[in-house]
Amino acid sequence: MFRALRTSCRSLHTVSLFPGDGIGPQISESVKNIFAAADVPIQWEERQVYPILEPNGKTRIPDDAVESIFKNKIGLKGPMRTAIGKGHVSLNLTIRRTFGLYANVRPAKSVPGVDTPYSAGGVDCVIMRENTEGEYSGIEHTVVPGVVQSVKLITREASRNVAEYAFKYAQEHGRKNIVALHKANIMKMSDGMFLEQCREVAAKYPDINYKEMYLDSACLKIVADPSKFDVMVMPNLYGDIFSDLTAGLIGGLGLAPSGNMGKDGIAIYEAVHGTADDLVEQNKGNPTALLMSGLMMLRHMGLKSHADKIEAAVLETLTERKCVTGDIGGTATNPEYAAEICRKIKG
Repeated sequence: MFRALRTSCRSLHTVSLFPGDGIGPQISESVKNIFAAADVPIQWEERQVYPILEPNGKTRIPDDAVESIFKNKIGLKGPMRTAIGKGHVSLNLTIRRTFGLYANVRPAKSVPGVDTPYSAGGVDCVIMRENTEGEYSGIEHTVVPGVVQSVKLITREASRNVAEYAFKYAQEHGRKNIVALHKANIMKMSDGMFLEQCREVAAKYPDINYKEMYLDSACLKIVADPSKFDVMVMPNLYGDIFSDLTAGLIGGLGLAPSGNMGKDGIAIYEAVHGTADDLVEQNKGNPTALLMSGLMMLRHMGLKSHADKIEAAVLETLTERKCVTGDIGGTATNPEYAAEICRKIKG
């Protein structure tokens, strides 16, 4: 009763929630329970998202989901299923285009209690991925039977947007080094334009060290010594691949948070792993990635103390390793793991 009274006296933040597919609804429920245990002043506006194919062949999402994000400006999103090699355009891509989510932020930081070959030296880097174009523009056609062409679209505006956000983020978070990853030795015009924008933005931030590196060279070097990397900015496809690589350095996609920053102050945070349909029946999905994405969201909203409280409970649970999910060496179900975090929050 007293908790309800305290909550009603505070300003509640309305957050759009897209639970997603597969384990998405289950891990979303765990995040809601953990936020409630920490008395986070949030009310959820839940919307179901599915593809709607228009007569012109384009894909959109339901109007109520679009209206919810434009109204609330903030959202949390579970994993969504996409057909491979056929069917509708990726729902993730559709959402990014609908809300102008131009920058994908993917931190990769070693997690206490999760042992990897890199635990001793530690991993602490951030990938800034252009989120709307490149090879993921969805421009493909058949030239002649047996020959298909896919177009890589790079624009000055999109490249500038992600570069600006990367440098602003680095400055606000006390990070001193940015490297732009590219293949401009091969794709001279497209990746060349991306680098031009990065260089122009870098000139406005003399306190941040800027350099450039071939994508393949960066993959080799970060596996050899991730401590030498700080913030990395890159086009869409490179960022998709490279951020999965860095997630592997810290223990897997089940631990990797993500945020998408867009125009007009819109931000959508998400788990970037798949729907893990094989884990649904026993409810053994790991909610950590979605939960940590939610903590990124809370800090973005100015609710740092709530985020810190939840994070401390998560890290304590992972360090103890008594009640963790199977992907990180335990036997707990998703509800059991979430309940353990809630117990630690409540003390």
